[in-house]
Amino acid sequence: MERRKFIQAAGGAAAAAIAAPAIAADLPTLNWRLASSFPKSIDTLYGGVEFFAKRVGELTGGKFTIRTFPAGELVPGLQVLDAVQNGTVEMGHTALYFYFGKDPAFTFHTCGPFGLSSRQQMAWYDAGGGRELYQEFFKGYGIVDFPAGNTGGQMGGWFRKEIKTVEDLSGLKMRVGGFAGRILQKLGVVPQQIAPGDIYPALEKGTIDAAEFVGPYDDEKLGFDRVAPYYYSPGWWETGSHLSIIIGTKLWEGLPPIYKAVVTAASYEANVHVQANYDVRNPQALARLLKRGVKLRAFPQPVMDACLKSAREVMDAEAEKNPAFKKIYDHYRRFQIQQNQWYSVVEARIQNYLINVTQSSGKS
Repeated sequence: MERRKFIQAAGGAAAAAIAAPAIAADLPTLNWRLASSFPKSIDTLYGGVEFFAKRVGELTGGKFTIRTFPAGELVPGLQVLDAVQNGTVEMGHTALYFYFGKDPAFTFHTCGPFGLSSRQQMAWYDAGGGRELYQEFFKGYGIVDFPAGNTGGQMGGWFRKEIKTVEDLSGLKMRVGGFAGRILQKLGVVPQQIAPGDIYPALEKGTIDAAEFVGPYDDEKLGFDRVAPYYYSPGWWETGSHLSIIIGTKLWEGLPPIYKAVVTAASYEANVHVQANYDVRNPQALARLLKRGVKLRAFPQPVMDACLKSAREVMDAEAEKNPAFKKIYDHYRRFQIQQNQWYSVVEARIQNYLINVTQSSGKS
């Protein structure tokens, strides 16, 4: 009996081994290039897309290979969308709010100012109607998109001087990503759109007075604490920033169904991989930065209130003149209101309780 079972099992394994190459043989061999908006030194963001490319190769038995290129190797970091659109590369890896200059409606795909948390952002995108809204919007740009990670809540950035009042923002030259620049501009900030790899030199030379990027782990790697002593939170413009893999629509439509399934599955794996790494590494990095003398600060309440007021005014004004922005913004805000009502019942209540207990006792 045991011998018969062994032979049956061996026969099944052999059949599977024969079938797998036969399936693979029917698939085309593809060698694609992927350009990222992020430097290789940022192993959370760039590492996420390396993980994605590796999984695509593994899941296709090496038939579909993707070579990844960091910002600047093939195209500048802020031109990834253009490179995918014009066929310079087959794939891109970016934060789509970088392209708000083409249309501010790109903003909410990454994260809206005073917006959704990382969990809420993914819920909106994946199950709350956000994906369908952007599928329609992206038809005009000839791309399809896939999730490639989320940074979680971000920090408010590095400043050469303290921000004690709203007036301290006036004339401040700050690197800030996406649509947030327009909001801060109303408060006197001079926003600068600078690719990640170019932020440190600009801050070091004094070309800018402040800079935000992501959070402690990435910021530590880029060395911002060496040139700006004050580290602020929260980054209200990026409360849960969604990263993307993009592909030209025609290329995507030409892929065999199994390759489409592989790309989709690998992107979702990468999405979890990136967020998990941030959640592990950021607390550790912040502790190291504080030991080195970084001055951690929270934006004062009047500054936060002024920024929120400005954000609502700027977004409402854009919605009045931009139908695509209004359609996505209205949907996003309705979803956020519903989410915050639910979070206030359980999530926020238990988290605030545990945070207060930890701070009062000094224990976890």
